[in-house]
Amino acid sequence: MESLESIDFSGNQLTGEIPQSITNLNFLNKLDLSYNHLEGKIPTGTQLQSFEASDFVGNKLCSPPLLLNCTMDGEVPDDDANDNEKERKNHGVKWLFVSVAFRFIVGFWGFVGPLFICKSWMYAYYHFLDDVWYKLQSSITVGNLVAKTSSEYKS
Repeated sequence: MESLESIDFSGNQLTGEIPQSITNLNFLNKLDLSYNHLEGKIPTGTQLQSFEASDFVGNKLCSPPLLLNCTMDGEVPDDDANDNEKERKNHGVKWLFVSVAFRFIVGFWGFVGPLFICKSWMYAYYHFLDDVWYKLQSSITVGNLVAKTSSEYKS
């Protein structure tokens, strides 16, 4: 048993803590305990800390290689309490949405505002749009004409 090289217990609904005896597996180079119901501190051993955090995801585990630190008695801190504390400090404001809305308003009025204020810019912009529309229509017409001529040439 001590010469095991790979263990994959992912998604098996295992419960409890990871046993300390797993640190005795010296040849272990692949371990996947993700998406179970494991909880507590990951046993410290040279092997276990070298695995990726994704090998332990989906559990209530703490200590390296995970970024979540354990409390003094080895329990996992409650994420919901931390989230509630953050929301209370921010008064429920989602700053990502505020910044996106602010950028949209500034960008929109930074472009459209001058068109309302300066009539020559508005005329130049509409002239540019007309030119683009004309070139688009003419390229579609030429493309249809070329396709029609090539089909007539083949027959």
